Amino acid sequence: MDGERNRLEAMLEFDLEPVVPFRLDLTAWALRRRPRNQIDVWDGVWYSRILDLEGVRLRLAVRQNGSAQAPRLLVRFEGGASRLSVEKLTRCVEWLLGTDFDLSAFYRLVCREPRLQGLIDGFWGLHPPRFPTLFEAAVNAICCQQLSLEVGLELMNRLARKAVPPEHRKTTSPLAFPRPREVAALPMAELIEEGFSRHKASAVLALAQMLTEKPDSLDELFAVDDDSARKRLLALKGIGPWSADYILLRGLGRVGVLPSGDVAATKSLKRWLNIDHGATHSKSKGSQHFPASWQPFKGMIYFHLLIRNLAERGYVDRVEQKISARRKQRHRLR
Repeated sequence: MDGERNRLEAMLEFDLEPVVPFRLDLTAWALRRRPRNQIDVWDGVWYSRILDLEGVRLRLAVRQNGSAQAPRLLVRFEGGASRLSVEKLTRCVEWLLGTDFDLSAFYRLVCREPRLQGLIDGFWGLHPPRFPTLFEAAVNAICCQQLSLEVGLELMNRLARKAVPPEHRKTTSPLAFPRPREVAALPMAELIEEGFSRHKASAVLALAQMLTEKPDSLDELFAVDDDSARKRLLALKGIGPWSADYILLRGLGRVGVLPSGDVAATKSLKRWLNIDHGATHSKSKGSQHFPASWQPFKGMIYFHLLIRNLAERGYVDRVEQKISARRKQRHRLR
């Protein structure tokens, strides 16, 4: 009885109403990207991961009840959540899953652009997710630089298993993403043994050491514009143009940013727009193919290209709920 009471006291549940439309499955997959990811987990019903809030490691699980047009999320925190306010926990979920992001302006653009309607149809309700910390966003970027997504995510899994203390390690998902001090304590040789190149290992350790010594050293990025934030990120060891833009989009939620030189996104976009693959170099900036009228939502289109790719691989269900003529008119008039 005492054990059950302690478990219930350590668990907190509440409902959250996202800005409509909202589909948890799409948004979770935009975070997860591939089944190999053992940090962000989607089992078909629940999205789950381990979060670090005020020094407390909590297990988050989220389930959607209701349709994309009438969604209600059941949010569950386990592991001492009662020590934190519901308001703080709610803000954390809103940040992670983008539940408070208003899609209206983006959908008005979609309604004016037939090419975008074909890309978005079936995926209405995808919100732009964000990594919970800039440290996690930057480490993701470093791990995935110039590698396949599958290999980059495997490096993330190995880092989590290696750096997180034994009491927080799990043999099954979700894995806890390590804190900067946990990564900073790792010898470079151990990261290299896990498959990191010397360049990647050095960049990850330098970032972890910086944030261990000065945890708020990247906080300024939240208050500055994209160009200023990009310039600050490019000054970090191991962060180039693609990684800086990746952090802007996935760490800061700047949905007008497309990661510069993202080969996969460029290929998907060119295929979608029926642009000859041989017409430009494969490493050309994907942003050059975006009509100016599609700004400031290049990042949203990037997420939809990702989801479309996942649907083609059979990981995501495409729900045919094309926007109605009446709703299209309403979006145009707003």
